[in-house]
Amino acid sequence: MCRRLAALPIVCLERAKELKTRLGILLHKSELRHGSREAGKLQLGSRQRDSSREVLEWRESFDQLLKSKNGVTAFHTFLKTEFSEENLDFWLACEDFKKTRSKTKLASKANRIFEEFVQSEAPREVNIDHETREITRKNLTGATSACFNEAQAKTRTLMEKDSYPRFLKSASYQDMTKQAASRSINKRLHT
Repeated sequence: MCRRLAALPIVCLERAKELKTRLGILLHKSELRHGSREAGKLQLGSRQRDSSREVLEWRESFDQLLKSKNGVTAFHTFLKTEFSEENLDFWLACEDFKKTRSKTKLASKANRIFEEFVQSEAPREVNIDHETREITRKNLTGATSACFNEAQAKTRTLMEKDSYPRFLKSASYQDMTKQAASRSINKRLHT
């Protein structure tokens, strides 16, 4: 069966993956509603004063969201409701990978990330084009901290242009901003 799939054009395979995702969303519609309610209940953390400002800063830019530990957690929870958390997980794995100093660890981590996220039919395959996938595969031969740069950049762009705007419009983020705004007002009234 895999040989027959390999003979299909990439466009057909990508369309099939898209349809699979859409069907999954329809099949899990009730879970989706429940999951987004849970995401809305996400706590802002113990640093209430700082986290109120932080939540409001997330809408300034995608970079602001990614710089925040709470922002990454809230965004990850949101992505789970859309069945696309692998994009953020891949991006985070690449960020961690770039910090690796040992050549032997670099090679083994690179292979692990490639097998989990990049190779065709990977368990948590990210949505990148065939050309980027092949460039990344070639980069593995001489694994450096930059071998995933192109794939990571494409995944980041996809999240920034697609998932991030939906996150900002989501009920969970709207609830967090309301909580943050009310905390700011209460803080001003009590000082």
